[in-house]
Amino acid sequence: MPASTPLPRELCHVRQLTDELFQAVQPDALYQRPIPERHRLLFYLGHLEAFDWNLLGREALDLPAFHPAFDRLFAFGIDPTAGDLPDDRPSDWPDVAEVRRYNQNTRERIDRALPEIPDSRVEAAIEHRLMHAETLAYLLHQLPHQSKQPQPAPVAPAGEAPRERTVEIPAGRAVLGLSPEAGFGWDNEYQAHAVDVPAFSIARYKVTNQEYLEFVRAGGPPPFFWVQRDQAWFYRGMFADVPLPLDWPVYVTQCQAQEYARWRGRVLPTEAQFQRAAAGLPPSQNAGFRYWDPIPVTADDAAADPLGPAQMTGNGWEWTSTVFGPFPGFEPFAFYTNYSVPFFDGQHYVLKGGSPRTALRLLRPSFRNWFRPSYPYIYATFRLVES
Repeated sequence: MPASTPLPRELCHVRQLTDELFQAVQPDALYQRPIPERHRLLFYLGHLEAFDWNLLGREALDLPAFHPAFDRLFAFGIDPTAGDLPDDRPSDWPDVAEVRRYNQNTRERIDRALPEIPDSRVEAAIEHRLMHAETLAYLLHQLPHQSKQPQPAPVAPAGEAPRERTVEIPAGRAVLGLSPEAGFGWDNEYQAHAVDVPAFSIARYKVTNQEYLEFVRAGGPPPFFWVQRDQAWFYRGMFADVPLPLDWPVYVTQCQAQEYARWRGRVLPTEAQFQRAAAGLPPSQNAGFRYWDPIPVTADDAAADPLGPAQMTGNGWEWTSTVFGPFPGFEPFAFYTNYSVPFFDGQHYVLKGGSPRTALRLLRPSFRNWFRPSYPYIYATFRLVES
């Protein structure tokens, strides 16, 4: 939505967005756990409202709890280490109808109190919900197709991937982070600061399925989103599997991206290099929930700078080589102290840009995403650089 949209209206819009995502799930699938490392889908049905209630109702206004058990049950997601998987059963979770009643009561109480809640808290709730809209997308992506409401299958282009091209980026300064006067941002986005970046070259396009296929044929690890049948590769789409589209960007883990980069004698960009290369470039059309799956890496060429990198924002997050950590002057939000700090552990890497399921509000250059390097489920791409 436009930046000038009043916050109450924007909150209503993002609620509708996440409601529609849950409607894409067959009712009997809400107790499924499509990703072993994550909660069952039912948790996310309750989590969005519990987060809003705990942040806006309980903490901001000290309103009395009306369902404290659900406030606790749905409060926190999980970020498990390898091998440390949840072992709960569907019977451990409440009935869907009861969760939906909790959600409705939560919304009614928050809406009555909304004029008294600071704007920064409301914006945090909106962006938290939008981030979970993307989380829900990649969770739903791993559901069996028959567990989702049927949707039109994506049309896989038959074209070849473009020839590799590089763009020379001269030495200069990259501006990282956000200034307080620039509007809402998360704690890890502050403070704005400039970094000197030596000259480097960067690929015009994200690495494609066709390029990565050469690596697989040479013995490299296949991506999680690929499925092999009778010696042919398919892309596991949201609603259907399609013959591998060679000109789409490849979705990989950071570990796989690093392996490919070494195989090619290149490296992944740092966060500062990415920021410098992406400065001032328009986003891809494939962002803001327009499509479910990728589009060709050349699909935005008509609107892009013909001499610059393409699709630096949208059509897939891009892995960097930068370990997620605080900027100089970092201070955690007093109202959400565990948003970033638990992940400053040296085990998460920064991603930049955005995916098909990233909200337009989150496409600001300062926004930072982060995941463990071996996490395979996210819509994450990459491109190569040379110093």
